[in-house]
Amino acid sequence: MNRNDTVLVLGASGGIGGETARQLARAGWQVRAMKRGLAAATVDADGIAWTAGDAMDCADVARAAEGCAVIVHAVNPPGYRDWDRLVLPMLDNTIAAAEANGALLVLPGTVYNYGPDAFALIAEDAPQHPATRKGALRVRMEAALQAYADRGGRALIVRAGDFFGPRAGNNWFAQGLVKPGKPVGRIANPAAPGVGHQWAYLPDVAAAVVALVGRRHELEPFARFHMNGHWDPDGTAMCAAIARVVARRGGRAAVGAFPWWLVRLATPFNDTLRELWEMRYLWRQPVRLGNTRLVEVLGAEPHTPLDVAVERTLDGLGCLPPGTTARRAADLCHTSGTRPPAPAGSDRARGSSRSAG
Repeated sequence: MNRNDTVLVLGASGGIGGETARQLARAGWQVRAMKRGLAAATVDADGIAWTAGDAMDCADVARAAEGCAVIVHAVNPPGYRDWDRLVLPMLDNTIAAAEANGALLVLPGTVYNYGPDAFALIAEDAPQHPATRKGALRVRMEAALQAYADRGGRALIVRAGDFFGPRAGNNWFAQGLVKPGKPVGRIANPAAPGVGHQWAYLPDVAAAVVALVGRRHELEPFARFHMNGHWDPDGTAMCAAIARVVARRGGRAAVGAFPWWLVRLATPFNDTLRELWEMRYLWRQPVRLGNTRLVEVLGAEPHTPLDVAVERTLDGLGCLPPGTTARRAADLCHTSGTRPPAPAGSDRARGSSRSAG
């Protein structure tokens, strides 16, 4: 790491932003974060320095980013509200701060900016012809980062499948498959029969971001990487993993179809459900990001075994009775022939063993 080891994480109160901030701090970075309505600056138990500010306020972002070598832009409007009005101005403020400091700008990406012409296995430079409004905004966000890089800046985009994890925020796992805070008795599967789906465990995504940031001087000015995550080949593997974990913890869960008809009826009245309906196409055809480029750079993709990731996620969501999760996770790693996930920032987390892409 060079002399400047300070990073600003915007959106550190959320899923991917929070996980990335914590892993950066554990890897030795001086991590700053910004939060609206904060009464006073504080440093939390993870070593993250919090300050008051609003991502919609250019001056707040500029002040928080002063002297930073890296800015992670993981901030999103809460509950999918006002995306079209807020997303691009927030990113413009972040780009201005990155440009003023000569900072690398990191954006966690998605599959939303791709349309059917790029399916089923998507490369990083595939054409972006989105099928949804949210996808169109994602295209504009990435174009703004490309323009920043063309002006002499540096940008990094890490795209992944549907997020899940103990603190993942808004996501399909918590909003569709199970109900947070309740024991799992029924698993709702949104996938059409036989259709594959790609999942991304948040701690693995954050570990990949941290590893790539550590190698930022080796990357192209506008660098894009895809993660393989957990590929569910026929749309049943994730539900089966949830059922296995629930059974090991003394419960029983049945798998049923996700109530798409109910979502359709509620779309005029609920922003989140309207977004879910618009993304329905991702459950009706296989859409997969290929991680060849990531493996070439890191040697391996950070990868937590599926049952371990699912158990940690369900525990974090309050969907399982209290138990010795750490011991169970270690047992699962042992029986699967996989080592427990490496701490963020360690040599193994950066990719010392090759992962199948």
